[in-house]
Amino acid sequence: MGSNLDALTTVFTEFYYWLTVALMFLIHVGFCMYEVGASRRKNHMHTLMKNSMIIPLVTITWFFFGWWIYWAFPGGPGITGGIGHPIPETATGYLPWGDGMNPNLGDRISGVFWAAFLLFSWTAASIVSGAVIERIKSGGFWIIAVMIGSGTWAIDAAWGWHYSGWMVQILGYHDAYASGVIHGIAGGCALGVLLVLGPRLGKFGKDGSIRDILPHNPWLVCVGLFLIYTGFWGFYVACNVPLADPGFIDGQITGETWTATTIYLTPTTLGAITMNFLMSLSGGMLAGYMVSKGDAFWTYSGGLAGIITASAGNDLYHPIQAMIIGGIGTFGCYKLHFWVERTFKIDDAVGAVAVHGYAGVIGLIISGFVLWGHPSSPYEGFAVITPWGQAAGAFIMFVVLGFIPGWVLAKILDALNMLRVPKEIELLGLDFGSEQEAAAARLDVIATEQATL
Repeated sequence: MGSNLDALTTVFTEFYYWLTVALMFLIHVGFCMYEVGASRRKNHMHTLMKNSMIIPLVTITWFFFGWWIYWAFPGGPGITGGIGHPIPETATGYLPWGDGMNPNLGDRISGVFWAAFLLFSWTAASIVSGAVIERIKSGGFWIIAVMIGSGTWAIDAAWGWHYSGWMVQILGYHDAYASGVIHGIAGGCALGVLLVLGPRLGKFGKDGSIRDILPHNPWLVCVGLFLIYTGFWGFYVACNVPLADPGFIDGQITGETWTATTIYLTPTTLGAITMNFLMSLSGGMLAGYMVSKGDAFWTYSGGLAGIITASAGNDLYHPIQAMIIGGIGTFGCYKLHFWVERTFKIDDAVGAVAVHGYAGVIGLIISGFVLWGHPSSPYEGFAVITPWGQAAGAFIMFVVLGFIPGWVLAKILDALNMLRVPKEIELLGLDFGSEQEAAAARLDVIATEQATL
């Protein structure tokens, strides 16, 4: 009976993570639609291909070193343990030639778990992609995408999103559904890149006035955001361990029945996170609608911001708390977006820094107060959740691992003339390599119109 139950648990877990991968793929489809809808017609294909190529580039680099980083760096290394802490053999198994990185009938979980984390990596890189549309060189962006998707994000996940991460152990850091671990770091990275990249031509007048560059296709943006909402169901459940018995982790989870756990191995239920997901989405959408006075772009983006704000504690919040926190985060990130735009002349084309970065940071800070004193881990000796621990975690995610690496790499790429397209190409459109190509495209349009008369 025991062996049959173990087999059933393994097969269920394998299918569970496989299904989350399929659902999370919709996040990337949504990002592509969202960005193309927000870009102007002359930049459609460049915008689409820039984001689409995240898939092969981050996948390959995640296989070769990103996944190993996650398992190798929970202890810092050198803060609470060495490379591979607490079980060095686990990290060794996830080197490209390790036992966990090939078809293996004795290990049915590693491959689908690797894929679930890979989709998180795509999400982090895609967040940056939206902020920089219509002016960045594809090659330069792809280098940035690999850095965050298979580098800095893997480090922050090891530190703050691992059952034995040093931030969890020392700071009591709690970020169950990645307010900071994915959204905070990606928003910070995008801000660092934007500071070097500069605004799109025509965004700001000589007198400092701001010109709205509206999405060319609001319907495509809307559908893209709804696909991102849909993909987030997979995102949320992929953040859980689906089934743990009462004797799990040396008996420190106790009870009369099996349970799901968070990434920190603390008990939770899909019912709880389902309610909180929908309530934080609703709170964000309501706040977005009200603060933007009915603007469709910010209403739908507000729903996403609401989810992201509440995600740090959505395993523990009451649904009403999730709704209120989602609304507060959306209001705050909306106001911050336009204040930063006016004050620093930062051109975030789709509000990615605000919706992901600012909302993620706000969510972490709020969770420190709401969840103050709650255990961060089932393991004895780990720090409890505190406002200062969450604030320190937010700083590490947004600034240390997000903004600084993004700014530094952007400066290097800019010095090598690999960051921004030439002015004449930006004016012409990034889909065209020359005036001749643009002229030929215009002639095709004229010929088509004449043929229909």
